[in-house]
Amino acid sequence: MTAMLTTKDVQEIINVDRSTIYRMAEAGKLPAVKIGRQWRFPADEIEAFLSGVGDADPEPPQDSGTDLATRLLPGVAKPLADLLGSIFGVMVLVTDLEGEPLMEPSNPCGLFAYVHGSAEAQDRCAETWRDLGSDPHLLPKFRPTPLGFNCARDLIRVNGDVIGMVVMGGVAPDPWPPAPDEINALATDLHVDPAALVSHIDEVFHASDDQQEWILEFLPLITSMFSRIAEERSKLVERLDSIASLAGTHRRSI
Repeated sequence: MTAMLTTKDVQEIINVDRSTIYRMAEAGKLPAVKIGRQWRFPADEIEAFLSGVGDADPEPPQDSGTDLATRLLPGVAKPLADLLGSIFGVMVLVTDLEGEPLMEPSNPCGLFAYVHGSAEAQDRCAETWRDLGSDPHLLPKFRPTPLGFNCARDLIRVNGDVIGMVVMGGVAPDPWPPAPDEINALATDLHVDPAALVSHIDEVFHASDDQQEWILEFLPLITSMFSRIAEERSKLVERLDSIASLAGTHRRSI
């Protein structure tokens, strides 16, 4: 009959805390059976599991200190951005420090959606987002963009390092719309059709001064949520790397 290991036995083998073993067992990541309220682990299957983990050299961690795309979970971050866009009534975008969007913009205004089909507009937006990332002013504030409307940003930090930002915008300045000559100049600058631009020029968000202050008040709290997502994922990756390393060490010692 196959010997059954207790949770304490498995702890001593792979040197991780009890809660991690429970989570791995519940998720089917570790060979286990539940007897009443207690988990038991078939010794031969655990040995085979550890041998399998240790057969190959561990892959290098995919996280880097500045790569936000590998730290944020798209299945969490995008729905969160969608929700925030609906609540605050503005566009929400998450980018890295190079101005590269990490997901499709949430709740984009019609003007942005139209103009962003232009390669020139995409380059100008990316340049603007890069400038926002390098702006020495830490407190978020609304500022103009090449598309004519305003946006604000706050920085995403992980372990003290700035690795990205949340941009909230598409807000029309006062007055709006721009004068006809300004619209024509904007169309020329972005390489879009002036008549088509005019048809979308009013498709922006309007926010009173109080509403803008409300957004600026909550933007740091919003970025802290994204920072927490990235931090928790980094911790999980480090823990899984540790488990794989310990398991490989144990296999080579038996």
